[in-house]
Order: sequence, then structure tokens, then C-alpha cells
Amino acid sequence: MNIAELQIYTSNIETLKQFYTNTLRLEQSYESNNSFSLKIGTSTLTFNKSSSNEKPYYHYAINIPENQIHDAIQWLSLKVSLIEYEKSSLIDFPNWNAQSVYFYDPAGNIVELIARHDLDNASQELFSSKSLLSISEIGMPVEGVKAFHDTLSTQLGEKLWSGNLDTFAAIGDQEGLFIVVTTHRNWFPTNKPCYSFPLKVKLRNYNYLSGLFQHSIYEIIAEPIQT
Repeated sequence: MNIAELQIYTSNIETLKQFYTNTLRLEQSYESNNSFSLKIGTSTLTFNKSSSNEKPYYHYAINIPENQIHDAIQWLSLKVSLIEYEKSSLIDFPNWNAQSVYFYDPAGNIVELIARHDLDNASQELFSSKSLLSISEIGMPVEGVKAFHDTLSTQLGEKLWSGNLDTFAAIGDQEGLFIVVTTHRNWFPTNKPCYSFPLKVKLRNYNYLSGLFQHSIYEIIAEPIQT
């Protein structure tokens, strides 16, 4: 599936806007008093102002060219402090044939750049903000991982890609995944708890299914990919 748009919330619109446009040099595609949108390759990331006093934070991942994880680390290290795991900012996922680098944005969102070596997206271009290809993951903490998967699969046709359906399920495919986790754990590779905050996702799927899926504070709008 392709994640066409991800809408998440923040208590500090202006700080995030400056970070993503000035520090990461992403293209802004929309702005209002209470929101702004960024182009991330084929996806759009929208931040909406939180209506409550809480300070929401999320985990999301961005696909990058499969051969440029080291270039990504070098590029990011000049802009942000990288999150280390076992004393390394390069994190291997051998079961997924992928490598990642993580960082926090100013709102505390846990952002991941991931090079998936099974995808045919290698690039010889100099790594830059244009090397951020698409939003590939969004984290969704829930109380019942299996129940969430079963309902989503029934309504939108998205299937389990990886996980045990007990505490963790990656639903979709390597182009787009819902990272569904139990709320009784921390976001890897940090000590930040997996709390649930409102979000909206617009996706295109290969199942020729369209519809609206709602689960608590999550909303997913799906439309088929035209082939």
C-alpha cells in the first residue's frame, strides 16, 4: 500500500514548521493558522494544531534509497542528534533486510529513515531532502493488536506482513506499513512509551478496495491504486 497522506497533531506548529522547512529543507505545500503540510516524495505529511493541552508525539518512518543509509546518516548528523542503539546510529533489521537511522524532531516525534534492500529504488544522486521517497510507516498503539489487524484486514484487505499479533504487527507491505503495537511497551529504540494520539491516514492500496476505517482515535481512508 502507499501512504498518500499522514495527518498528525502537535502543540507547537511554528517550531515544527521551521524545523522541517529550514533544517530538513522539505517543501511546504500548504499552510494555515492551525496546520501546515510537507511534501515527502510521493506522500504528504500534515501537522495539525492539537486542540488539547497534551503534547502528542508519534513514530513514523520514511523510505529512502536502499543503497544510501550511510549517506542518510551523514546528512542527518549535520542537522540533528541521532538516536543510538547499542552505541550505534546505524540500526540493522536483518529479518526485514533493512537498515535505519532514527532521530527526534522538536515535538518529540520519533522519526526513522529506512533503507529497505528488497525495494528497487537505489539512487546515485547526492543525498538530500529529495531522497526522502515516501512515508512508509506510521505507529499505532492499541490495546488489542490482533483485533485491530482482523478488523482492518476485513474492511480494507491489508494483511499482516510481520509480527506476532500479540504485542506487534506490521500490516501492509514494504511500501507502506501500519506499525501496530500494544500500549504496554516503549517505542524502539527509545524509552518513550507507546501512547495513542489522534491521526488520519489516506492510503492507496492494491486490493481495489476503498472505504473508511475508524478505530478509537485513528481514521484511515483508503482508495484503490489505479493500474
